Amino acid sequence: MPSPSPSVRWWRPCEGCDTPDMAPQPDALHLRGAVRLFSSQRSPRLITLYLVAVVVGRLVLGGWSWWDVLGPGVLLGAQPFTEWAIHVHLLHFRPRAVAGRRIDPLVSRKHRAHHADPKDLWLVFIPLPALVALEAALAAVCLLVLPLGPGLTTLVAAATILFVYEWTHFLIHSTYRPRHALYRYVWRAHRNHHFRNEHYWFGVTMHLADHVLGTFPEKASVAVSPTARTLGIEDAA
Repeated sequence: MPSPSPSVRWWRPCEGCDTPDMAPQPDALHLRGAVRLFSSQRSPRLITLYLVAVVVGRLVLGGWSWWDVLGPGVLLGAQPFTEWAIHVHLLHFRPRAVAGRRIDPLVSRKHRAHHADPKDLWLVFIPLPALVALEAALAAVCLLVLPLGPGLTTLVAAATILFVYEWTHFLIHSTYRPRHALYRYVWRAHRNHHFRNEHYWFGVTMHLADHVLGTFPEKASVAVSPTARTLGIEDAA
């Protein structure tokens, strides 16, 4: 846990978090504080460890070919739509009863809590059980469907995408403010999703799918939603 410094202030812990520690929130003027806080959290550390492991594995294996370009190319091309679909259909999943059982995934519950309190940085990160399951699923798909070399290369791309998503989502919800046009573009769109209307602006790292699928309107043309904090489900926590 990094020691406090003048560039950070202490952020309150949420009830039921997977760690009782207090966490520093980055100062709005310094990216260093954001990097420090991000790198101190369990989810980013686990993603980083996973990424380093698959990169080392791929470098040790060697045997590069043009097939190594195919998997990452497909992943990158699909990423805007994958991110959009996960946000719409999983993170905004509405609890329902199936065969007498309530279906309400952990990531959906956590995402509702995140909407209820977008400034609580503890709720920004992917829940650890979901992250471990996702990393296992990615490894299984990449290494069982593809030959080992291209499979590992594709897994490197998947882990990189996962890291970029976690970092971008965290940074948007921190007190760091945009200094460059590209980051300002995604920062503003995600804040519109939280504070304007939860039915639009579903991208986090990019918004190509929003533009293609009609969920990136002009802000002024969209009414402020009364359910942006609850997603229309009262037990948002």
